[in-house]
Amino acid sequence: MARKRDLLETGIVEGLDLILLEPLDEESLIKNLQLRYENKEIYTYIGNVVISVNPYQQLPIYGPEFIAKYRDYTFYELKPHIYALANVAYQSLKDRDRDQCILITGESGAGKTEASKLVMSYVAAVCGKGEQVNSVKEQLLQSNPVLEAFGNAKTIRNNNSSRFGKYMDIEFDFKGSPLGGVITNYLLEKSRVVKQLKGERNFHIFYQLLAGADAQLLKALKLEEDTSVYGYLNGEVSKVNGMDDASNFRAVQHAMSVIGFSEEEIRQVLEVTALVLKLGNVKLTDEFQANGIPASGICDGKGIQEIGEMMGLNSTELERALCSRTMETGKEKVVTVLNVTQAQYARDALAKNIYSRLFDWIVKRINESIKVGTGEKKKVMGVLDIYGFEILEDNSFEQFVINYCNERLQQVFIELTLKEEQEEYKREGIPWTKVEYFDNGIICNLIEHSQRGILAMLDEECLRPGVVSDSTFLAKLNQLFSKHSHYESKVSQNAQRQYDRTMGLSCFRINHYAGKVTYNVTGFIDKNNDLLFRDLSQTMWKAQHPLLKSLFPEGNPKEASLKRPPTAGTQFKNSVAVLMKNLYSKNPNYIRCIKPNDQQQQGRFTSEMVTVQARYLGLLENVRVRRAGYAFRQGYKPFLERYRLLSRSTWPLDHEVPSFGTPVCHTKAWAVWLGTSGRPQACLDRSSQVSIPNALLSTQAQKFLLNLKKNLPSTKVLDNTWPAAPYRCFNTANQELQRLFYQWKCKKFRDQLSPKQVQTLREKLCASELFKGKKASYPQSVPIPFRGDYIGLQGNPKLQRLKGREEGPVLVADTVKKVNRGNGKTSARILLLTKGHVILTDAKKSQAQIVIGLEDVAGVSVTSLQDGLFSLHLSEMSSAVSKGDILLVSDHVVELLTKMYQAVLDATQSLGFSVSSPSRFSVRFKEGSVAVKVIQGPEGGGNRKLICKKKGSNAMEVTVR
Repeated sequence: MARKRDLLETGIVEGLDLILLEPLDEESLIKNLQLRYENKEIYTYIGNVVISVNPYQQLPIYGPEFIAKYRDYTFYELKPHIYALANVAYQSLKDRDRDQCILITGESGAGKTEASKLVMSYVAAVCGKGEQVNSVKEQLLQSNPVLEAFGNAKTIRNNNSSRFGKYMDIEFDFKGSPLGGVITNYLLEKSRVVKQLKGERNFHIFYQLLAGADAQLLKALKLEEDTSVYGYLNGEVSKVNGMDDASNFRAVQHAMSVIGFSEEEIRQVLEVTALVLKLGNVKLTDEFQANGIPASGICDGKGIQEIGEMMGLNSTELERALCSRTMETGKEKVVTVLNVTQAQYARDALAKNIYSRLFDWIVKRINESIKVGTGEKKKVMGVLDIYGFEILEDNSFEQFVINYCNERLQQVFIELTLKEEQEEYKREGIPWTKVEYFDNGIICNLIEHSQRGILAMLDEECLRPGVVSDSTFLAKLNQLFSKHSHYESKVSQNAQRQYDRTMGLSCFRINHYAGKVTYNVTGFIDKNNDLLFRDLSQTMWKAQHPLLKSLFPEGNPKEASLKRPPTAGTQFKNSVAVLMKNLYSKNPNYIRCIKPNDQQQQGRFTSEMVTVQARYLGLLENVRVRRAGYAFRQGYKPFLERYRLLSRSTWPLDHEVPSFGTPVCHTKAWAVWLGTSGRPQACLDRSSQVSIPNALLSTQAQKFLLNLKKNLPSTKVLDNTWPAAPYRCFNTANQELQRLFYQWKCKKFRDQLSPKQVQTLREKLCASELFKGKKASYPQSVPIPFRGDYIGLQGNPKLQRLKGREEGPVLVADTVKKVNRGNGKTSARILLLTKGHVILTDAKKSQAQIVIGLEDVAGVSVTSLQDGLFSLHLSEMSSAVSKGDILLVSDHVVELLTKMYQAVLDATQSLGFSVSSPSRFSVRFKEGSVAVKVIQGPEGGGNRKLICKKKGSNAMEVTVR
């Protein structure tokens, strides 16, 4: 018996997969995890699911050496590791063209954030190389420290707890090289900005800023280094063991620069962050109006004055907005004063809104840098790192929606690993003993039902007229759910004559999949409404600070709306629904994180605590389903595509594939079919007539490939030579190898190009597609680089100002000739092409005469001759030029129209160029008369006669001879 136990424990420590565990029960599963943990084996498999137990220490199992190992081996050849799962997901995305998602779940402090960073670092290390690829990878990786600084905080259970949800889609090209990504954030815990529990900190960035900013920056931000000075910071916990705030601040600044934030943007972000700190120090005091009504005022005007100076705000208006409220009733406006409690609420609401909107702006700004062009075909790997299940001493609205999100994620796991697979076997008639599990759909429905769910009741209470409060909301829940098996409150307990001291009068309890959680309804109505007084929004919008102003667009009187915005609960529910749809559309890969103890101590494994997590994560049920089920399942079509060459019946010509019920194949069923139907001739005739041709074909194929290897052409992109196939049966393979070799040459050529060279080639390629074989002047333009600026724009600040701040760089600045409608004469104009407009200005006055939005450009017509004549066709609805289309002449018509095509395509996705017959094109005019003018041909083609003939009531026919 002792010998058997020794062998069992040795197997547990060295084993890879819980599926192989004997005996299989809860006790042996927990013992397995404990023995492995004590031997610093923190990863264990359940099939392709990774169980990760937080070690609370750095282990020597990461970095380039280990990445290289897991890159070269299959899933089970090395010890269990997150790298192995990341490799399987990446290779499946790359080789099988299947979008992937990696779901990292577990309660707060279980190690989800670190797991997501390991996945990101592995994928970044194994995907493509090259200057542009490396730049994209670095931007994706550097988004982590920025979002952690502004979105993470020290909590009682976790020194680096994510206080927001993050889902990142990393997008790849067909080769598996990253193109960019998109980050979606969910419900930042903004209540933390103004209040933290004992032993917790505010968001990291506040402490990093005070510890890492030099004296000059602190002075500019009007801040002091001492954290105890600030009312919004918990003075008891200013530092975290193992966390260097000053060093992290420098890392955040560097990361923002790498992502693409300008120095001005970084400065403005820090100024808004400082504003939040300073708002917390605005002290409010009791005041009374002449009629005795309680009011409020600012104790010390210095703080408000400093805020006003830094943000370009009128300090008097800010004080008024904090201490009073304007109510609009019909056409009348009524100003009511706020007492101290109400004014403090307004101040804290403003601080929370500023910080939350700043965080959303940072995510949006990162997305602008890492986004992928809409025209590029891409594969996607999603990585979900979202707050874990939380059970605190006092659970409020934030914990309620966090735990709701975790219920939905658990539902995804149940449906894709426990429910779907078992139902599949049942549909296909495969003998199966059902593995029982808890389906948490009943809890999800309790919370999210569109008409009778808790969130729906909360919205109904927030929106209904009359007196509403947290108490009336709780009363409604008690009325609806008093008999629900997963809901209880003081009222439901009293009805059943239960006595429970832990249940408060203002509380309700939900029996979640991860355990019972008691929620205090105090603040639910306010937090769900998430309203900010209009006076404060309008004051913020009046700020001279560009970033702060942009965070409050509703403060603009022109944009003001009396329409009520969606509640916080509704927004979160809708976001979760979109997330679930996204996850179901991808192939899932799971990392189930487990917290071994509550003290964050390394080496300590609390069996009771791990058992609770193992139960609610459904680990034992997961093992039983994977153990009894099939090791490999795949749809018929991809299975056939991958393995068709193994059988004569499917290679080289397809035979009809038999169906086993639903379009999913299992290893056993296909093995039977491939062993019989898959080789009919081999079953009937074992003669040499079958084997000899196969052997001969293999020999010739080997000779063909070896000969091809010796005679490969040069790696020059323009070299299209390729050896012919020795036999016709190899023609298809030879053509495919030629195509792959050419693609490889092109990739190698592209990888050595700088981003600027790539952009130049893209522009030349676009010009070729538009003008090659259609425009006589095109061949001369090919070897000439596109300059863009032909008028010395950098030295002309007046012209630079014409484009506006938001337009970005000028794409083309050129002198053109504008053809007059009345007499056919031409006059010099300067044309500026930006990302949003075509601007025509007088060459002498430097004032914009015509400004055309690119969305108003319906098309362009050019002649097929050497001239530079072209017409801008404007849409019928355009108000830019009331007289119709515009006729212009340019010495750089190919470059100008190429860049205009790309700009309009980016702006509207709708531009089409039309080239007319060899000597004429039609231009629509709303008015004009017949005229004749001689135009000097810029390409040396001699004089050209421009003949404008009236055609109909509002059109001309222009002929060039």
